[in-house]
Amino acid sequence: MSNINDVAKLAGVSSITVSRVINNSSYVSETTRKKVVDAIAELGYVPNKLASGLRSKRSDTLALVITDITNPFFTLIARGVEDVASAAGYTVFFCNTDESEEKEINYSNILVQQQVDGVLLVPACSSPKSVRFLDQNKIPVVLIDRSVPEIKKDIVRCNSEEGAYELVKLLTAQGHKKIVMISGPKGVSTSDDRVAGYIRAMNEAGLDSYKKILNGAFTQNSGYELAIQALSDEPQPTALFGANNFLSIGILKALRDSSKKVPDDIAVVGFDDLPITMVVNPFLTVAAQPAYEMGKKAAGLLLDRLSGKSVDEIREIILSTEIIKRQSSGNPLIG
Repeated sequence: MSNINDVAKLAGVSSITVSRVINNSSYVSETTRKKVVDAIAELGYVPNKLASGLRSKRSDTLALVITDITNPFFTLIARGVEDVASAAGYTVFFCNTDESEEKEINYSNILVQQQVDGVLLVPACSSPKSVRFLDQNKIPVVLIDRSVPEIKKDIVRCNSEEGAYELVKLLTAQGHKKIVMISGPKGVSTSDDRVAGYIRAMNEAGLDSYKKILNGAFTQNSGYELAIQALSDEPQPTALFGANNFLSIGILKALRDSSKKVPDDIAVVGFDDLPITMVVNPFLTVAAQPAYEMGKKAAGLLLDRLSGKSVDEIREIILSTEIIKRQSSGNPLIG
């Protein structure tokens, strides 16, 4: 196996020069740089990042721990994180917890063993165990999308309560009274915040007695099952609100299978948009979150911590949602 001295000999330079080219640590002429790069390619030399990391106490790796990699919202967050991290010379490990605290804790153990420099975490639940474990091992953590009670960490999130409030306000302004909210698990901050926005809008419209909230998982199956449950109750709802994009997809499937036309028979609104590449004809009225921007800003906060900048205060970046009105919310009710 080739080493740095072999590269230096083939390129006709010192091993220090090879190191400078590999780490881009100081000026090297383009001619010399090309000789070194060509020698590396010819020998198939792979720099020992782990060894250099042990010397510098850095691995040049970050981890993004998300709850559902199949959800386009988290995919866009991942893209934002990766773009910023890659530009700064970091490799990103992606971990998918499937909304499981057990998986989140297991990943935290693995990431400590792998000596990652920092972690970007979308918490699976309200438990502080993973964050505290990473703290104990002196690994900086930035939270994305969801907060954790009892834990004060840098966080980038959207104003979920306000987005939900505006969506329900849109429905009440159109004359809807029987609006059922289909939400995620209790105790998850985004779920709780969106429920709070729903309650505020319903109360302001004088619809306190009409409030109905069904909690489940942030999945299509849960959206489907809870929508069927909502339709079985009397009086039947005139509008359904899905607390994330997968719940909304499940709701739409349930309404189709129940021969309910949207928006003629029932209106639907949802939180989170779907990429245009997945939807030929955008139909759903949504509160859209800037997921890519969330990923970029979260990565930036983590890199600030790792760069040695003096950052004493806990930073919270709250981004706004955008209400996008489409066909699914229908027109004002008559009568």
